[in-house]
Parts: sequence; C-alpha cells; structure tokens
Amino acid sequence: MFSSSLENKQIQNAAEEPRALCIIQDITSAKTVNERLTLNLPASTTLSKLYEDVAHKAGYVNGTFGLAWGNTQDMAPLDHSSEMSLSESGFEPGGKRNFLQLTDKDGEQPQIASVTDSSGLDDSSQERFIGPLLRDGTPGCSGDYSSPSYSYSSILSKSETGYVGLVNQAMTCYLNSLLQTLFMTPEFRNALYNWEFEEQEEDPVTSIPYQLQRLFVLLQTSKKRAIETTDVTRSFGWDSSEAWQQHDVQELCRVMFDALEQKWKQTEQADLINQLYQGKLKDYVRCLECGYESWRIDTYLDIPLVIRPFGASQAYGSVEEALQAFIQPETLDGPNQYFCERCKKKCDARKGLRFLHFPYLLTLQLKRFDFDYTTMHRIKLNDRMTFPEELDMSPFIDVEDEKSPQTESCTDSGAENEGSCHSDQMSNDFSTDDCVDEGICLDSTSMKSATQLFVLTEQCSPISSQSLLTFELFSVMVHSGSAAGGHYYACIKSFSDGQWYSFNDQHVSKITQDDIRKTYGGSSGSRGYFSGAFASSTNAYMLIYRLKDPSRNAKFLAVEDFPDHIKRLVQKEKESEEQEKRQREIERNTCKIKLFCMHPVKMMMESKLEVHKDKTLREATEMAYKMMELEGVVPLDCCRLVKYDEFHEYLERSYEGEEDTPMGLLLGGVKSSYMFDLLLETRRPDQVFQPYKPGEVMVKVHVVNLKSETIASPVSVRAYLNQTITEFKQLIAQATGLSAETMRVVLERCYNDLRLLYVPNKTLKAEGFFRSNKVFVESSELTDHQVPFTDSLLWKLLDRHGNTIRLLVLLPEQSPGTLANRTLFQKVGSDSDVLSEGAKGNRKSVEAILEESTEKLKNLSLQQQQGSSTSDSQKSSDASDFEHIESPTQEADSNSSLCVAADNRELENRIRATSAGSGGASSDPENHFACEERSDSEVNNDRSTSSVDSDILSSSHSSDTLCNADSGPIQLANGLDSHSITSSRRSKAHEGKKETWDTAEEDSGTDSEYDDNGKSKAEAQYLYFRAEPCSQDDASWNSQKCLVVHVDKRITLAAFKLNLEPYVGVTSTQFKVFRVYANNQEFESVRLNETLSSFSDDNKITIRLGRALKKGEYRVKVYQLLVNEPEPCKFLVDTVFAKAMTVRQSKEELLPQLKEQCKLDLSIDRVRLRKKTWKNPGTVFLDYHVYEEDISISSNWEVFLEVLDEPEKMKSMSQLAVLTRRWSPSTMKLGPFQEVILESSSVEELKEKLSEISGIPLENLEFAKGRGTFPCDISVLEIHQDLDWNPKVSTLNVWPLYICDDGAVVFYRDSTEEPLELSEDERNELMKKESSRLLKTGHRVSYSPRKEKALKIYLDGGPAKDPGQD
Repeated sequence: MFSSSLENKQIQNAAEEPRALCIIQDITSAKTVNERLTLNLPASTTLSKLYEDVAHKAGYVNGTFGLAWGNTQDMAPLDHSSEMSLSESGFEPGGKRNFLQLTDKDGEQPQIASVTDSSGLDDSSQERFIGPLLRDGTPGCSGDYSSPSYSYSSILSKSETGYVGLVNQAMTCYLNSLLQTLFMTPEFRNALYNWEFEEQEEDPVTSIPYQLQRLFVLLQTSKKRAIETTDVTRSFGWDSSEAWQQHDVQELCRVMFDALEQKWKQTEQADLINQLYQGKLKDYVRCLECGYESWRIDTYLDIPLVIRPFGASQAYGSVEEALQAFIQPETLDGPNQYFCERCKKKCDARKGLRFLHFPYLLTLQLKRFDFDYTTMHRIKLNDRMTFPEELDMSPFIDVEDEKSPQTESCTDSGAENEGSCHSDQMSNDFSTDDCVDEGICLDSTSMKSATQLFVLTEQCSPISSQSLLTFELFSVMVHSGSAAGGHYYACIKSFSDGQWYSFNDQHVSKITQDDIRKTYGGSSGSRGYFSGAFASSTNAYMLIYRLKDPSRNAKFLAVEDFPDHIKRLVQKEKESEEQEKRQREIERNTCKIKLFCMHPVKMMMESKLEVHKDKTLREATEMAYKMMELEGVVPLDCCRLVKYDEFHEYLERSYEGEEDTPMGLLLGGVKSSYMFDLLLETRRPDQVFQPYKPGEVMVKVHVVNLKSETIASPVSVRAYLNQTITEFKQLIAQATGLSAETMRVVLERCYNDLRLLYVPNKTLKAEGFFRSNKVFVESSELTDHQVPFTDSLLWKLLDRHGNTIRLLVLLPEQSPGTLANRTLFQKVGSDSDVLSEGAKGNRKSVEAILEESTEKLKNLSLQQQQGSSTSDSQKSSDASDFEHIESPTQEADSNSSLCVAADNRELENRIRATSAGSGGASSDPENHFACEERSDSEVNNDRSTSSVDSDILSSSHSSDTLCNADSGPIQLANGLDSHSITSSRRSKAHEGKKETWDTAEEDSGTDSEYDDNGKSKAEAQYLYFRAEPCSQDDASWNSQKCLVVHVDKRITLAAFKLNLEPYVGVTSTQFKVFRVYANNQEFESVRLNETLSSFSDDNKITIRLGRALKKGEYRVKVYQLLVNEPEPCKFLVDTVFAKAMTVRQSKEELLPQLKEQCKLDLSIDRVRLRKKTWKNPGTVFLDYHVYEEDISISSNWEVFLEVLDEPEKMKSMSQLAVLTRRWSPSTMKLGPFQEVILESSSVEELKEKLSEISGIPLENLEFAKGRGTFPCDISVLEIHQDLDWNPKVSTLNVWPLYICDDGAVVFYRDSTEEPLELSEDERNELMKKESSRLLKTGHRVSYSPRKEKALKIYLDGGPAKDPGQD
C-alpha cells in the first residue's frame, strides 16, 4: 500500500513538471511522410533520451537517423548524444507544439531495429502517440509511467503487448471497440474459427462471418501494429460515407448479432449468439387483493441500467444499486389500477421484472444518454457509477420462478413499460416487413425464411443455479465526449495473463486497475446536485462480464490447434502480408520526384519520375526519355537530367561525369518530397551542353533597341552572386555582342521595381540577385543615358512594356447603312475620312477602318507635336500609337504615369461640338440602340441579375485610378514587343479628383471628365494604344469582328472608349463596354474614371451599341412581377434612371420602351414600380418618390414592374401592401394571390379585409405568415399543421410576424373547415405531385430537420433500393 502511494506521488510530481509536446515527421520515405510520432515529455528530458524514445517507437536503430527542426532550414540537426535538456535546447513547453523531422543520416536510410519491429510499422497515416495525453484524466492512457524512473512510453509496440490495433477509418471507433471485445472473448473467437466458409456458396466479399474470421486471424497472427477494417465494413454493405457516421456501440452490437444469426442459419453456429449472450426475464403484474399474477417471458441480450432516475437529482452510485432498481416493482394504484381477471374489477397491483436466467456472457449497458426536457436536447449523464470486477448476480435471480414449469415460449409482445429491459423481440422483428428500425436489411430470399418464428432451444441453458452466479468483468467500452459525438475505446482484460489492455483504435497499451476505476465517471470531489456538470466526459458505457465456471470457461485456440481451413487462411494472409511488405520495401527505396521537359513539339511537359535509389543516372535518363515521348524526336545522347527549380525557372546544376552514380546519392536519399525538381534537357546534335555549377544564378537578358523601340526575346546567362557589375557586363557583352562600355543594365526585381545597376564594384548579391533574374540591357550612342534614369527613353519603354496588356475586343454587328444612322460624327463635317465614309453608308471592313484611323491619328499626332513646346523628347517615330491627353496636375515625378486619358485635341473638339450640338437630335439612334439592348438582354440572361461591376471594384488603391503626368510629352513609336506584364506600376493618386462609385462619371466626350477647373496646366503625356485585326489564331471569335488591342492598362475606361471610336463607328457615348468572364458571363463596365488595371492579358471585351451612362445615371433592369404565374419573375428591358428623377417620370420614359420592345401597351395609372430583392417583391414606389433622395439606387439596379387591374390604391408610405392566399383544407388546395392594402399594421384590420374578400366570418378566420422567400411555397400536406396559425398578437410588426414592409405573404383559412380525409394511396399520389411541384420551384417538401442516419447491415451486400422512396 505504501509502495503504491509512493509511486502515485512520483507520478503526480512528474505530471506537474512542464512538458514539451514534440511532433515528429518521418521524411525518410514516401510511406512514412504522413506519419506523426507525438511525444509529450517532461522539459527535463535529455536529447539522448529523446533519440532513444523516437528510435524505440519508430522501430529504428538509435544512431542511424537524425532529428532536425521542422520549421526552419538553417538549424543543424540535434546532437543525438547531448545530455542537454529539451528546455535548454530550445523546446517550448506548456502545450506548444515543437515540430521535428526524422531525417536520413549521411544520405542513408535509417536501419530497422528488428524484423518484428519492422513489420510492426503501421502503414496508416494516423498519428502515433507517446506519453500521457494532454487532457487530464483520460482513461486508457493514464498509465504513463511504468516505473518510478519515468519510462514515458506507455503505449507499447506490438512486440511488447502482443496485440494488434485496428485503424480508424474516420469515425469507426465504436466498431473497433466491439470487434476487439469479440476477439478477446475466447468462446466467440473459437466458435468463429470452427465455422468453415464455403466459397462456392457465397461471395467472400459479402460474407460477414468470413471477413470477421479473416480479421481475427490477422489480429492473432499479423506482425503489423494495426490493420484495416475496410473489408469487414464492405461485407456489411457499407460504402465510404458510412465511415463518417458515428453510431452507438450497443446499437451496433445488436444489429451485428442479428446479422450473424441470419448468416449462420442452418449451420452449427445458428444458436451461438443465444447460447452466449441471451438471458430470460419475466414481466409480471400481481394483484394485491387475490394474489393472481399475469406474466410473460422475454429474452434479452443486454440489460440497460438507468444512471439517474427520471426527475431525480441523485444518480445511482453503483451497478448493483441500478440492478436492484431495475427489478424493483412499482405499485399500480389510483387511476393506474390494474383490471384483475380473477377479481373481475380494477385492483391495486404490483408490476415488475424478475430475472429467470442469466447468459454466460452478461452485457450491461449504462444508459448515459438521456433527453433534457428543459432544453429539449439530448444530453450525456457523466455521473459516477461504480462497477465491481466480480459481480454476484444471485441477489437478483427469482428463486420462486425457478420452480415454475419452463415450457413457456417467449412471447413477441415485448416489455412496454418504462422500467422494462431491452427485449430482443426476435420473432416480432423478423416477421415484419419494415427493417429500417431494426437495422437489418434482408433480401427477398432471406426474408421468406426469416418470417418463420424463431424458437429458443435449451441446448445450452443460461445460468440459473444460485451457486454459479459470480461474473468476472473482462471488457469495459468507454465513451469520451458528449451526446453530440465523441470517441469510443475498449479496456479489455486478457484471459491468458489477466492483464488489462487499452484498445484505442490502432494503439494498444497496458493499463492498470486504477485506469479502470477512472472510467466510473463523476468528479473527484462531492459537488452534490451539480456533480454531473463538473464530471469528466470519459466514462464506461458498456460492461461485459463472463460467468466464472471452470468447466465452461474456454481458452483461446493456439495457432497449432487451428482447424485446417483456418491454417490455410493463416498461410494465405501471411503470404499476402509478405507481398505487401516487399512492396513496401520497394516503396521505401523508390525516389519520386517531379520531372519537367521542354519537348520540341509538345512544349513544356510535366510528369513524376519514380526510380529506385540504386538505379544510375544513366538508367534514370533513359526512363525519363521514354516517359517524355522523345523517341524519334531527339536522340537519347542529346538528352540529360539536370537539377531544376520550377518556381524560379532556375537550372541549379548539371551532373557531368556522374552518369553511373546511383540516384539515391544524387538526390540526397529517398524522401517524401524534394525541395527541387529534375529537368530533362535536350539539345540539337550540333550543340554542346553547357555545364551548370552549384552557386550560379540564372539571368534572362532582354536586349532593348531604343531606335526601333523593341525588346528582344531573352538570352540565358549564368553568373555568380559574388561577381561585380563590371564583370557581369563583360559576361553579357560576350553573350550578346553589345559594348560593355556604353551598356546600361536594368534589373527587374519585381513587377513594380526597375533598378538601374550603375555602381561598378557592387556585387550581384548586393543588388538583390537571386536564383532566377530578369534584366534589360541597352548599349547605344544616344544621349539618353545622360538624363536621369526615370526621365530616360529606356525607362519609358520598359515602363510601357511592363504595363501593356493584350485585350480581345469583339465589335458590334453592323449591317449596310447602319453606320450612317448610328454615327454622330457626320455632324462634324468632312474632316475625317473615316467619318465621312461612314456617313455615306458604305460598309467598311475592320482592316480599312484600322488603316484609315491609324493614318488619321498619325496626322493628328504630328499636328499636335508641331504645337508643343518641348523639342528633344519629340524626336521619335511618327507612327505613334500613344494617345495625347491632358493631365489634371503638374507633377515631374516620372515614376507616376498619368492615368486620366483623352484623345488628341482635334478629336476632342469634335466630340465636344457633337455633345453640345446634338442633344435633342439623337433620339432616333438612341431608340435604335435600345432595341439592340433588348436583344442583348434576352441572349445574356445570366447577367440579368448582376450587380456592381466587380471587375472595376477590384482596384484597391486610389492610385490605380488617377496618376500624375510624366515630365514631358515624349512620343514613342509602336514597335514594342507584345510581351506584357499584368501588374501595374506604382503611381501617385491625383488628390483633387473626386470619385463617384455608384454612377457613371460625366460624359466621356467632355473636358470636365478630366479636370474640374477648366483646362489643365500639366504637360501632356501619351499612353500606349495599338489595335489590329484578330488573326486566325484568335479563332474563338469571328476574326472579321474582333480587334486585338495592345493598351497601357493605366488608361481609363473613358480614354479607352475614345480610342475605340474609329473602330466602332460611333462616339463613345453611344456604345457600352462589357467584360467577358470565363463562364461567358458579361458585366458592363461603367466607371469611366477607373483604369484597366484589373484587366489582364487576353481578357475579352464585348462592345454593344447603345447609349452609355452619363453622370448621375444608373443602368436599371426591369422585371415584370407575375404573382400568380409559375415563374413570377420575367425580365423585360434594360433602361436608364437618373438621379433626382421621380418615379412617375421614370414610368413615363419606360412605357414607350416597353411598347416598342415588349409589345406592352400600358396605362401609367395602372403600372407600379416596386423594390426587387432577388425574387422577393418589396416596397411599392409611389409616383412622387425621388431617386437617390427617397429611393436608394445603385449600378445595375433591379426593379419590379407590376401591372394593376385597377388604378393604384397605394398613396401613402403609411399604407401596407400584403399578398394573401386562401388555404382550403376541405379541397387541399391553395387559392390565387390577392393583394390587400392596409391603412395600418393592425391585425384586426387584416382579418377584416380577409373576411371581406373571402366571405369567411371574422370569428372563424385564421391566418399565418408564409415562410421563406416569395412565393413562400409549402406542401399542401404540411401547411395545415406546420405554419404558425393565428398568432396571439395585435399588430403585424412584432414577433413572430415582423411584417414591416410591402410584399409579405399571408395564408388564411376557415377554422371550421375540416381537412379532407385521404386514403393512403391518395396521400402517396398527392405527395408525389407536391414533391414534383416544389422541386420545380426550388422549395423544400418538408421543413423537418434531417434525421440521423440509421445503422444498418445489409445481408445482400449493399443497400436495397426501395422504389417507393423518393
């Protein structure tokens, strides 16, 4: 006793010491990389002891592996012989996770400790745990110290426990606990071994007994640490989804026993379950006046024991107390009196249960799951309930009933009262057609035989002699968690050595009696009524006892005593395991690495190279050569493998002279993942491979030609980080032929950072070079190098290069003669060839427009240059594609590019003249555009519910909207290479520019679009724009209608539209820009002052004719509301509403459009507009309401138009429009919607109005608010009960109604109307019709919560398909 207390004291002191949680990833092979070794060790543990524990658990020889920190690449491996403690070595205690990696030592795999340990390695990806669990008091894992000297590995490997665990598939811990208990039951295991599987009679995959037999053989003979249970669950007919369903272990026990009985019919094991687990009890009622007793016999497989009686505050303290309460009779008196057959009257009686026989294996279920009627939730009772190791059942047997004749057969009725036991009810269960509740799903053949009554035999009678009623505890199934979910594991005593073990999924460990006592539940102290609230959630749930009877207690069959068919099965499983082991060994020695190849035909290819570590580089190259399908394309001797970094596109090193070196050495061992890849490099026969040395960096050199303004394709150069800029220039000069003396080198460190390398003695490393780099070089005699870099032509060219994107623009359809009708340029005169030609109505090709407009822009550009004050910066090509714009501010910082755009001055003047002189003359073209908008909307229904233009909103900084001007109007020619970079340069925002987020800015044809204070004084700047017809390569669209536009993405939408005018044929105010997304959805871009910074290469844009928005205007989609149609929401037109417009004015503009496009001739007094929220009709807009003042409006707004049968009755905001619908229970039908206008929110007024329109007397009228979204569909089978009828409120705007706005749906009925009586067939037919109707409208058939999936085992190999089920 003293020794035990001393040991407990030492354990307590160790537990109080700070602990370091170590999580170790084994990266020595692909198979072990997903495994985790978890150690929770005292901070005083030494590093050498840490190595010992890891070696012991991983099954490696200590000293043949290394441990390194897993969260950094720089720290050296931990010293395996160091006596430093974990805390001194940098480990963080207190529950913080310390990540380590188990690595190779000197490039060699760790040595396996022994054959037993090696084969015991688990292939699963579950974590292995060493040391006590972090949570206190966790049973099964609390024997953390096997001796006072603190041996911290309580969970032992198979070589020490001798037992094998079971892998948890996901949430199958309940199954694993039961299977381990059955395996550790000698009588059950031996009987299962004696059964022989007949393969010709049944498929082994679906045979439950055979798969259990295989599992038990593996549990007894396997050398693995844990084995899978997937074959067993597959025989249950389960798919992978069942692994994610947690069930009750007692429910599984019952269902599995029933399934085994079905499978074992007509065999020696037919009555095995009954022989081992079935007992009998008597359910009786005895008259207290005459002594007459009526009774019936029930059978049971387990005894459910109440933890806490209903309504009681104290739980039963022990199993014996709960058993006594189980058989305690209750008195039936008062209103509960019993009618006595002998007395022929109601008498006081005593009702109860008596045990007649106990089974050989006694199962007790502790009913810890209950229902709390206060919270209406399931709860778990964690109260303390003790149970003895040896249980004497003699006090609970009914001695008197032993004398009564035992000729009665069990009745089928089962016990029905609350205190009765769980009845097996076998005959009743097997004679019913409904197998859902019972959990067994029989096929048609087994169902016929199952309908026969099962007669209990007395071959092996249950225990009834009082002298043999001592039972020995050998299994405790523990549940940890709550009623909502948790974890099961089993504590089982081996009958071989009397030792208790914890079977916790794949972990098997020795435990003590103290650990068993910790599963009693409850808390350490006495807290009275509230003890359950502070109790541990880990406690015993099922107890299994075995009768102590030396004459019947069996021992496990030894391997040598196995039946012949089991010996054959053992041999078969052994061979399968050996094959698996060999395959695992191959996997452990296989290097798996990413392989890339620049295929001469198929371009860049990617694959995975799997090569044995002993294969040479030459052999690996041959394998890669075949994988990449280079045979017949490139000779093998023109290929080689090199070390490659895909992320940085960096060739790290080549392997000259190492063709015969094993791949394991070249790659640094077999690892789960590598920090590098391999590239199969190819060359032409006349070329020579360049050696790549470690430490070199790759540089892609782009040569820039300032005269032609081109940037050449990159040339690859390899350099060293310690080289100076001068040496680097010499290297580039050799590779490119440029002069090093006049060379300028610009490093692009990132998309927003161009850095001129001008310090001769500075090293590449100091300049920021990394593995892979990109530089631009220029060497010319021009004076451009004399100006500051950010003012130079080189910087502007690179800046343009980095900001130019390629867009595909689809022009609108144009028929002959349409151009003259649509364009407003004809009013300007004959200045423009393009426009005058358009005025003649001649059909022009895109190519002709391009040619003429480009020529015109050249001339305009030249005119502008002649009037400019700057001279030197204008000496560039006449063929400029840059637009000339005015900047709103003066700013000389050339890092910032002006993002406000306009066209050249001449074109700008024309547009201004057009805007000023044709305000009232453009109605015909606008009407024409509106017609086209209508057709567009019909074609593109997907965008009819779109909201804010999301692509423009993606700009997160104001600097992307407006930027400052360059220092001078330097004009560049259009010889730029089309290579583009999609991210924008940094730029400064124009502080004075006001942004409007919900509307279009001012008309893009006016100066006020770009400066609010008159003419800008800033210097002009050009932003790049070049358009050309689509080639056949861009065949996704019709090339005759498509432009390829290269444009500076800092250009605004307004300027972009101005540049598109010559190609569209109308002014920018008369066409709209839609951005096309991957799913072909189109969203209109309307914010003219936003840049194209959110666009990227090859984005698609559609141009549609139609009036573009002006400042203060909003695009509005109009839908018709049809409350009594199957589809109540119908799209009509796109239109435009303006700020400060009244609702009546918007209706006046809308009605002609509806008449022309939709053939709807409507009266303005019989049309209303109302708010649209998805499909829900909302607030009715009154004629005098003003947009943006009374009604919030936004971009791409949506509104309902409702046609009225009579003039509008809604005149005031105090009124309320409610949609009502009558429910007729007698016909099971819903009437049409009728609108009711209320003057107040009074319930009484609503009922009066409903009484008026329906004729239902006011006292009989009941109403309920509809659920969900309009039209609030609900099944007619549910509406009568499911809605909250006649709520006890006086106003509509309070709970539970909350009717505060127009558009609410209210159902009403006559309370005196009786529901229609339906036959079962009529109900089923109506249910199918309702299901079909509600599915079409997208509403649920039922509001009932989803029920928990029933646990079922399918005897025919899979779920039966019930055609009657939906």
